[in-house]
Amino acid sequence: MITDDQFAAAKSIWDAQLQHPFVKGIADGSLDVERFKRWVLQDYLYLKDFARIFAWAVAKAERLDSMSWHATVLNLTLNTEMELHRTYAARFGISPEELERQEMWPTNRAYTDFLLRTAADGDLADLVAALLPCAWGYVHIAQYLARGNPPQDQRYADWIAQYASPDFTQAADWLKAEMNRLAEGATAVKRQRLIDLFVLSSRYEWQFWEMCWRGEKWPV
Repeated sequence: MITDDQFAAAKSIWDAQLQHPFVKGIADGSLDVERFKRWVLQDYLYLKDFARIFAWAVAKAERLDSMSWHATVLNLTLNTEMELHRTYAARFGISPEELERQEMWPTNRAYTDFLLRTAADGDLADLVAALLPCAWGYVHIAQYLARGNPPQDQRYADWIAQYASPDFTQAADWLKAEMNRLAEGATAVKRQRLIDLFVLSSRYEWQFWEMCWRGEKWPV
Protein backbone atom coordinates (compact mmCIF):
# COMPACT_ATOMS: atom_id res chain seq x y z
CA MET A 1 0.00 0.00 0.00
CA ILE A 2 1.27 3.46 -0.80
CA THR A 3 0.61 4.71 2.73
CA ASP A 4 3.24 2.24 3.95
CA ASP A 5 5.74 3.70 1.48
CA GLN A 6 4.78 7.26 2.42
CA PHE A 7 5.19 6.56 6.11
CA ALA A 8 8.56 4.88 5.54
CA ALA A 9 9.78 7.84 3.49
CA ALA A 10 8.74 10.34 6.16
CA LYS A 11 9.46 8.27 9.28
CA SER A 12 12.54 10.25 10.33
CA ILE A 13 10.46 13.45 10.13
CA TRP A 14 7.61 11.93 12.13
CA ASP A 15 10.08 10.67 14.73
CA ALA A 16 11.54 14.18 14.92
CA GLN A 17 8.05 15.54 15.63
CA LEU A 18 7.70 13.19 18.60
CA GLN A 19 11.01 14.48 19.94
CA HIS A 20 10.29 18.16 19.32
CA PRO A 21 10.33 20.16 22.59
CA PHE A 22 6.87 21.58 21.83
CA VAL A 23 5.34 18.12 21.55
CA LYS A 24 7.29 16.79 24.53
CA GLY A 25 6.11 19.81 26.51
CA ILE A 26 2.48 18.90 25.80
CA ALA A 27 3.21 15.33 26.89
CA ASP A 28 4.58 16.20 30.33
CA GLY A 29 2.66 19.45 30.82
CA SER A 30 5.80 21.59 30.94
CA LEU A 31 5.08 23.57 27.77
CA ASP A 32 4.96 27.29 28.45
CA VAL A 33 1.37 28.48 28.00
CA GLU A 34 2.44 31.45 25.89
CA ARG A 35 4.03 29.05 23.41
CA PHE A 36 0.86 26.98 23.24
CA LYS A 37 -1.19 30.11 22.65
CA ARG A 38 0.86 30.60 19.49
CA TRP A 39 -0.31 27.19 18.29
CA VAL A 40 -3.94 27.96 19.12
CA LEU A 41 -3.84 31.23 17.17
CA GLN A 42 -1.98 29.87 14.14
CA ASP A 43 -3.94 26.63 14.00
CA TYR A 44 -7.19 28.61 13.91
CA LEU A 45 -5.95 30.34 10.76
CA TYR A 46 -4.74 27.03 9.36
CA LEU A 47 -8.21 25.51 9.85
CA LYS A 48 -9.76 28.10 7.55
CA ASP A 49 -7.59 26.96 4.65
CA PHE A 50 -7.97 23.34 5.77
CA ALA A 51 -11.70 23.77 5.10
CA ARG A 52 -11.01 25.22 1.65
CA ILE A 53 -8.96 22.13 0.78
CA PHE A 54 -11.95 19.91 1.51
CA ALA A 55 -14.08 22.12 -0.73
CA TRP A 56 -11.60 21.36 -3.51
CA ALA A 57 -11.81 17.67 -2.62
CA VAL A 58 -15.60 17.68 -3.05
CA ALA A 59 -15.18 19.21 -6.52
CA LYS A 60 -12.48 16.73 -7.57
CA ALA A 61 -13.95 13.52 -6.13
CA GLU A 62 -15.14 11.09 -8.78
CA ARG A 63 -17.31 8.95 -6.47
CA LEU A 64 -20.41 9.95 -4.58
CA ASP A 65 -19.24 8.41 -1.31
CA SER A 66 -16.00 10.40 -1.51
CA MET A 67 -17.89 13.59 -2.30
CA SER A 68 -20.17 12.97 0.67
CA TRP A 69 -17.32 12.30 3.09
CA HIS A 70 -15.32 15.37 2.08
CA ALA A 71 -18.47 17.52 2.23
CA THR A 72 -19.20 16.20 5.73
CA VAL A 73 -15.68 17.10 6.91
CA LEU A 74 -16.02 20.54 5.32
CA ASN A 75 -19.28 21.14 7.20
CA LEU A 76 -17.88 19.84 10.48
CA THR A 77 -14.77 22.00 10.14
CA LEU A 78 -16.68 25.20 9.42
CA ASN A 79 -19.66 24.72 11.71
CA THR A 80 -18.38 22.54 14.54
CA GLU A 81 -14.59 22.40 14.81
CA MET A 82 -14.12 26.16 14.41
CA GLU A 83 -16.52 26.77 17.30
CA LEU A 84 -14.81 24.11 19.41
CA HIS A 85 -11.49 25.81 18.66
CA ARG A 86 -12.91 29.16 19.83
CA THR A 87 -14.13 27.49 23.03
CA TYR A 88 -10.75 25.84 23.59
CA ALA A 89 -8.98 29.16 22.93
CA ALA A 90 -11.06 30.79 25.64
CA ARG A 91 -9.50 28.38 28.17
CA PHE A 92 -6.18 30.11 27.38
CA GLY A 93 -7.63 33.61 27.61
CA ILE A 94 -7.87 34.09 23.85
CA SER A 95 -10.99 35.88 22.65
CA PRO A 96 -12.74 35.29 19.30
CA GLU A 97 -11.69 38.80 18.31
CA GLU A 98 -8.03 37.99 18.96
CA LEU A 99 -8.33 34.83 16.88
CA GLU A 100 -9.75 36.76 13.96
CA ARG A 101 -7.22 39.58 13.97
CA GLN A 102 -4.18 37.31 14.30
CA GLU A 103 -1.77 37.51 11.34
CA MET A 104 -0.72 34.29 9.68
CA TRP A 105 2.99 33.70 10.24
CA PRO A 106 5.41 32.94 7.37
CA THR A 107 5.63 29.16 7.91
CA ASN A 108 1.87 28.84 8.23
CA ARG A 109 1.38 30.91 5.08
CA ALA A 110 3.90 28.82 3.13
CA TYR A 111 2.32 25.56 4.32
CA THR A 112 -1.28 26.50 3.55
CA ASP A 113 -0.34 28.05 0.21
CA PHE A 114 1.39 24.78 -0.72
CA LEU A 115 -1.70 22.79 0.28
CA LEU A 116 -4.08 25.06 -1.61
CA ARG A 117 -1.89 25.09 -4.73
CA THR A 118 -1.70 21.29 -4.66
CA ALA A 119 -5.47 21.07 -4.22
CA ALA A 120 -6.08 23.47 -7.11
CA ASP A 121 -3.51 22.18 -9.59
CA GLY A 122 -3.39 18.46 -8.78
CA ASP A 123 -5.89 15.63 -8.82
CA LEU A 124 -7.61 14.17 -5.77
CA ALA A 125 -4.71 11.77 -5.12
CA ASP A 126 -2.30 14.72 -4.96
CA LEU A 127 -4.64 16.55 -2.60
CA VAL A 128 -5.00 13.61 -0.22
CA ALA A 129 -1.27 12.92 -0.24
CA ALA A 130 -0.56 16.51 0.81
CA LEU A 131 -3.35 16.58 3.40
CA LEU A 132 -2.68 13.22 5.02
CA PRO A 133 0.35 14.16 7.18
CA CYS A 134 -1.85 16.59 9.10
CA ALA A 135 -4.88 14.34 9.63
CA TRP A 136 -2.89 11.16 10.23
CA GLY A 137 0.05 12.87 11.91
CA TYR A 138 -1.92 14.43 14.75
CA VAL A 139 -3.53 11.08 15.54
CA HIS A 140 -0.11 9.41 15.42
CA ILE A 141 1.37 11.96 17.84
CA ALA A 142 -1.61 11.96 20.21
CA GLN A 143 -1.79 8.17 20.38
CA TYR A 144 1.94 8.08 21.15
CA LEU A 145 1.54 10.67 23.91
CA ALA A 146 -1.54 8.91 25.29
CA ARG A 147 0.60 5.88 26.13
CA GLY A 148 2.39 7.93 28.79
CA ASN A 149 1.10 9.51 31.97
CA PRO A 150 -1.37 12.33 31.26
CA PRO A 151 -0.10 15.87 31.92
CA GLN A 152 -1.41 17.59 35.04
CA ASP A 153 -2.55 20.59 33.01
CA GLN A 154 -6.01 19.43 31.97
CA ARG A 155 -5.93 21.61 28.85
CA TYR A 156 -2.99 19.62 27.49
CA ALA A 157 -4.56 16.33 28.59
CA ASP A 158 -7.71 17.27 26.69
CA TRP A 159 -5.63 18.12 23.59
CA ILE A 160 -4.11 14.63 23.63
CA ALA A 161 -7.47 12.97 24.25
CA GLN A 162 -9.12 14.89 21.41
CA TYR A 163 -6.63 13.92 18.73
CA ALA A 164 -6.35 10.33 20.00
CA SER A 165 -10.15 9.98 20.03
CA PRO A 166 -12.06 7.46 17.89
CA ASP A 167 -13.52 10.26 15.74
CA PHE A 168 -10.12 11.61 14.70
CA THR A 169 -8.71 8.10 14.34
CA GLN A 170 -11.56 7.01 12.09
CA ALA A 171 -11.16 10.12 9.92
CA ALA A 172 -7.44 9.44 9.51
CA ASP A 173 -8.10 5.80 8.71
CA TRP A 174 -10.65 6.78 6.06
CA LEU A 175 -8.17 9.16 4.42
CA LYS A 176 -5.47 6.48 4.46
CA ALA A 177 -7.85 4.04 2.78
CA GLU A 178 -8.78 6.71 0.24
CA MET A 179 -5.10 7.36 -0.44
CA ASN A 180 -4.50 3.67 -1.08
CA ARG A 181 -7.53 3.46 -3.36
CA LEU A 182 -6.55 6.50 -5.38
CA ALA A 183 -3.00 5.18 -5.84
CA GLU A 184 -4.13 1.82 -7.24
CA GLY A 185 -2.64 1.33 -10.68
CA ALA A 186 -0.61 4.53 -10.50
CA THR A 187 2.59 4.69 -12.52
CA ALA A 188 5.95 4.68 -10.77
CA VAL A 189 6.29 8.39 -11.54
CA LYS A 190 2.88 9.16 -10.03
CA ARG A 191 3.56 7.05 -6.94
CA GLN A 192 6.79 8.91 -6.36
CA ARG A 193 4.97 12.24 -6.67
CA LEU A 194 2.46 11.11 -4.03
CA ILE A 195 5.31 10.11 -1.73
CA ASP A 196 7.13 13.40 -2.33
CA LEU A 197 4.00 15.42 -1.53
CA PHE A 198 3.52 13.43 1.67
CA VAL A 199 7.12 14.02 2.73
CA LEU A 200 6.95 17.75 2.01
CA SER A 201 3.77 18.16 4.06
CA SER A 202 5.42 16.17 6.86
CA ARG A 203 8.31 18.63 6.83
CA TYR A 204 5.86 21.51 7.10
CA GLU A 205 4.20 19.74 10.04
CA TRP A 206 7.52 19.65 11.88
CA GLN A 207 8.13 23.27 10.91
CA PHE A 208 4.73 24.24 12.35
CA TRP A 209 5.83 22.99 15.79
CA GLU A 210 9.11 24.84 15.40
CA MET A 211 7.27 28.03 14.42
CA CYS A 212 5.12 27.86 17.54
CA TRP A 213 8.10 26.99 19.73
CA ARG A 214 10.31 29.87 18.60
CA GLY A 215 7.76 32.41 17.43
CA GLU A 216 7.87 34.07 14.03
CA LYS A 217 7.35 37.40 12.36
CA TRP A 218 7.90 38.85 8.94
CA PRO A 219 11.44 40.28 8.86
CA VAL A 220 10.43 43.38 6.90
